[in-house]
Amino acid sequence: MRNHEMLERRSEMLKRRIGELIAKENQYGLGRQESHFLQMSIRELHQTAFELNGKTQA
Repeated sequence: MRNHEMLERRSEMLKRRIGELIAKENQYGLGRQESHFLQMSIRELHQTAFELNGKTQA
């Protein structure tokens, strides 16, 4: 159960970070490094969601 809670917390943090980057992108645009960071954060969120779904079905 502890691992599941950690994955949920990680997912929340990623969603917050992604939301902040998208808001910044909409207002000012993102630099190359920030765009890469956004893409990596989205991939990490998908991976975390996959792990969460795997844990609940197991």
